[in-house]
Formats: sequence, structure tokens, C-alpha cells
Amino acid sequence: MLYPNPQNQMPQISENAWVSETAIIVGNVTIGDNVFVAHNAIVRADEPGSSVIIGDNCNIQDNVIIHSLSNSDVVVNSNTSLAHGCIVHGPCVIGEGCFVGFGSVVFDCIVGDDTLVLHNATVRKVRIPPGKVVPDGMSITSQDAVECLEDVSSELVKFKDSVVKANVNLVNGYKNLATEA
Repeated sequence: MLYPNPQNQMPQISENAWVSETAIIVGNVTIGDNVFVAHNAIVRADEPGSSVIIGDNCNIQDNVIIHSLSNSDVVVNSNTSLAHGCIVHGPCVIGEGCFVGFGSVVFDCIVGDDTLVLHNATVRKVRIPPGKVVPDGMSITSQDAVECLEDVSSELVKFKDSVVKANVNLVNGYKNLATEA
């Protein structure tokens, strides 16, 4: 469901995206091509001066929450996966080709391209360079902790790419169902 925010801004969603009828999208939100927004996802840019931008080929899976504070932005760059139940809170920039795992929290940070934040991790008030992996359950809340992160393995690169591909296929599948109905 699409709603205006108190500033009367409406979401702008590509005709080539697919958004579940149980998802809630509010306010100054832009969603690109081939984006999959699953059931019960919530994307809100309702505070004054806030915005959310979702790039092409992203997926926002079931129960994901994205919200931006007043005078801040959330930017999720292209080919990024936000897995089931994660929270992305602005101010925040997530680079291209990233993965944020189940139940993770990402807030007030910059996550470099091709980075994986694995399941139940927390990333807050840091800048993560490209190509790193935050292990399951790890809390990264100081720049010193970032220095210890390992590079993404080829297996994890294949995994994150397969998630993007699977969800772009879902966009096409659901859109085809809608045209057949």
C-alpha cells in the first residue's frame, strides 16, 4: 500500500518493480527497475527532509524495515539484497552489490560496494570499505572494529549474486501472473 507522508510526498515506483500488496511504502521513496518488495516490508520516508532511494535490481524481502530520520537519507544502491527481517535506518548508504542478512541492523553508516553483512549482525556509526564481510552476529560500532573485517570470499560473492538473480526472477514471475489475470 502506498501512502503520502505528512509533507504530502508520494512514493515513486518504477513500473518494472514488483511490490507486494501487503508491503507499506510511505512518502519520499524512490524505487528503481526490477526491484522486488516482499510481503510485509515497510519503507518509510515520512519525517521532514527524509528520503529513501532503492536502486535497480534490489530486493527487499519479507518483514524488512527501512526508515529515514528527519533530514537524512537511506540509499540502497543497485543489485543489493536486504534479507528477511533486517532493519536499515537512515542516515545510511549501502553500496552496490551488497547483502544485509536476516535480522541484521544497519544504522547511521556507509557500507561499501560488494560488502556482506551476515545474519543478526549490527553495523552502526562506521564506514565499511568495499568487499568486506561482517560475520554472523557481530556488532561493528567502532571504526577500529572495521579494520578486523575479512575480505568477501568467492563463495559469498556467488551467494549474494544468486540472491539478486532469484529475486529479479520473482519480479518477472509475479508481473507475468498479474498480466495473465
